[in-house]
Amino acid sequence: MKPTSQHSQAVPTSQKNSTSVDTLVSAEFIQRLTVLTRKLGYVFNDVSLPKLALTHRSFDSKKNYERLEFLGDALLGMIVGEALYHRYPSQNEGRLTRMRATLVRQESLVIIAQNLELSNHLILGIGERKGGGRNRASILADAVESLIGAIYLDSQDMEITRHCVLSWYGDLIDSVNDQKALKDAKSRLQEWLQSKQFDLPHYELMETRGNAPHQIFVVRCHVNINNCPDITESGESRRIAEQKAAELMINQLHKLPGSAKKRS
Repeated sequence: MKPTSQHSQAVPTSQKNSTSVDTLVSAEFIQRLTVLTRKLGYVFNDVSLPKLALTHRSFDSKKNYERLEFLGDALLGMIVGEALYHRYPSQNEGRLTRMRATLVRQESLVIIAQNLELSNHLILGIGERKGGGRNRASILADAVESLIGAIYLDSQDMEITRHCVLSWYGDLIDSVNDQKALKDAKSRLQEWLQSKQFDLPHYELMETRGNAPHQIFVVRCHVNINNCPDITESGESRRIAEQKAAELMINQLHKLPGSAKKRS
C-alpha cells in the first residue's frame, strides 16, 4: 500500500484562517445574542438566521443578509400598509401612500436600528469596519429589513412578525399623520424660511472623502439670518448630508428669538 501523501491532505492556510475567523465571529455573536433578542422582542429557534441577517457582504460575499433583506422589505411594506389602513380609516390612498413611504424610508429605519442598537451586532469585513460601516445608514436600514425576514422565516408566523415590527415602530406610526412628518427636512426648512420672508437656504459641498462606493460627502447649509451659524453635516450621499444639515438648521432656527433678522 502506498503511503498517503501528507501534502494532498493539507488544508490551505487561507481556508484555515477563514474557518478560524468565522468560528470566532460566531462565538462572539452567540454571546451577544441574548442582548439582541431582548431588544428585538423575539427569541430565535435557529440562531443561524439572526447571524445571517446581520452579516454584510464585505464579510462574506456569498452568505450575507441580501436575500433576507429582499424578503424583509416586502414584509415591511405590507405590515406598515396594513397598520396605516386600520389606524387611519379616513385617509385616502394618496395620503396613505405618502405615510407608508415616510415610515419605510431609510431615515426611519435608521431610527429603529439605533433604538435596537444593531450597530453592536453587525458582522462586517475589516475594510467596512474601518470605513465606519457600523454607523452607515444604508447598512443599518438593510439590517432592520433582513431581521424582519429572519423573524418571519424562523417563526413561520405572520402575526408574530407583525407584532415585532410594530413594537419597533412605537409611536412613529401615530406621529406620521402629522403633516410635517410627511415632508423631508429640506422642504420644511424652505417653507419655514418662506413663511418668515427670509431668503432660501444655500447648500455647499465642502468635501468628498474616500473612494466610491464608500464616499462620504460633507455639506454646509447657510441661511441669511443674523446670529444663525452655518451647519455642516456629512452623509453617504450629498442628498443625505443636505437633509441632515437641514434638520439641524430647523432645530437651530426654532431656538432663535422672534426678532431674528436678515444679515445686512
